[in-house]
Amino acid sequence: MKVFITGGSGFVGRAIIHQLLISGHSVRALIRQPAALLHFNNVETVVGDTTQPETLENQLSDCHAVIHLVGIIREFPGRGVTFKKSHLESTENMVYAAEEQGVKRFIQMSANGTREKAVTSYHQTKWLAEEKIRQTNLDWTIFRPSLIYGPGDQFVNMLAQLIKNLPLVPVMGDGQYQLQPVSVVDIATGFVTALGQPESFGKTYQCCGPQIFSYDQVLDLIAQALGQVAGTRKIHQPLWLMKPIVALLQTIPRFPITSDQLQLLLEGNICTDKSWQNDFSLELHEFSSSIKAYLKA
Repeated sequence: MKVFITGGSGFVGRAIIHQLLISGHSVRALIRQPAALLHFNNVETVVGDTTQPETLENQLSDCHAVIHLVGIIREFPGRGVTFKKSHLESTENMVYAAEEQGVKRFIQMSANGTREKAVTSYHQTKWLAEEKIRQTNLDWTIFRPSLIYGPGDQFVNMLAQLIKNLPLVPVMGDGQYQLQPVSVVDIATGFVTALGQPESFGKTYQCCGPQIFSYDQVLDLIAQALGQVAGTRKIHQPLWLMKPIVALLQTIPRFPITSDQLQLLLEGNICTDKSWQNDFSLELHEFSSSIKAYLKA
């Protein structure tokens, strides 16, 4: 099967391309920088941008499926980088291109917690993108991953750097909000398996790992993976103090968190069903041993 993939140069995209190739599929990847995927052999690349529909013309016509991964976690409106543009408009353009060029199979990466009337702009635009897909006659499947970890991830590696460099790791609030991190290998396996599984057409899946942890527990597990047997020392910051500070400083590009990101963290990120694991017969990776394998390296 020839698969057209967007966001292929990203953390998740590279893992999916790897799985596609070892499963015998051929890949055409839409990239913005010509050299983005040079380390992959046998990947056809086309330069374009999902927010610029003219760059998608005649690029999908001989493909059998689309995997659409494009998304952002933070807006930079001054640079034209917004949730509406990256999530909704990007998806609208890809759906139109797939319909016009005769590609029926469409797999979308959304985000766990996406819902109607969501609090954050991040989830609101993810929901509208999902709705756009649900209104089509495409053979669609939507995946909603939880926090994705693996070699080269941002979240676990960022926390590891904090733990290594700071005597006390700052924690927003009580640190008891729950997370259910999922391996990027498992996410990639789910996407590739879904390509040939008609039973997944028209379904939306929550994608989580096998274990639920509090944020404080995640910090301790990362510290233990780094060799700190007792975990890490933390300093909990009261939310009544931190929320206005984050709101004030979030427009500074180098400031590490936004109000939306803080809200996403406090909401937690867990799954309420196991349909994804069961429907695709996935043997999910365990968090602690998985992060130890790449953090030590």
